Amino acid sequence: MTQYWLFKSEPDEYSIDDLAAEPSGVGVWDGIRNYQARNLLRDKVKQGDKAFFYHSSCKQVGIAGRMTVVRAGYPDPAQFDQGSGYYDAKASMNTPRWYCVDVSFEQKFARTVLLSELKELAAEIESPPAEMVLLNQSRLSIQPVTGPQWAYIVALAQNS
Repeated sequence: MTQYWLFKSEPDEYSIDDLAAEPSGVGVWDGIRNYQARNLLRDKVKQGDKAFFYHSSCKQVGIAGRMTVVRAGYPDPAQFDQGSGYYDAKASMNTPRWYCVDVSFEQKFARTVLLSELKELAAEIESPPAEMVLLNQSRLSIQPVTGPQWAYIVALAQNS
């Protein structure tokens, strides 16, 4: 059964355009250093799941497109690399602390579905965005999305 997610990235670090430019359109979603998000990557996110690519900390904060998980959670190699900004001296190959997934580019939306727009729509009675984790626990970088929320946002992006 396909699950749906929202993955956040700062576009000056890694954007949907960067993912689209990856060889074969597949990139590593790494650098997650929050335990709750790590647990989702390690235990819940599976191959075949769909995810929104969310741009944060930028002029147009919002959902920029979509991607598919092509490899489920595995130890993030950056945690073992002393030259990496994501190095973790407490991690070992036998006891990794951080996980990543591989994702493939699916679509860049014609326009970003803005966070401000989702907040406005959430005010409507029984609107799918109303219960989104994004609007209630906004700092979490990996978040579940329900099927109805996914369909609503995809339709919103396509009806621009």
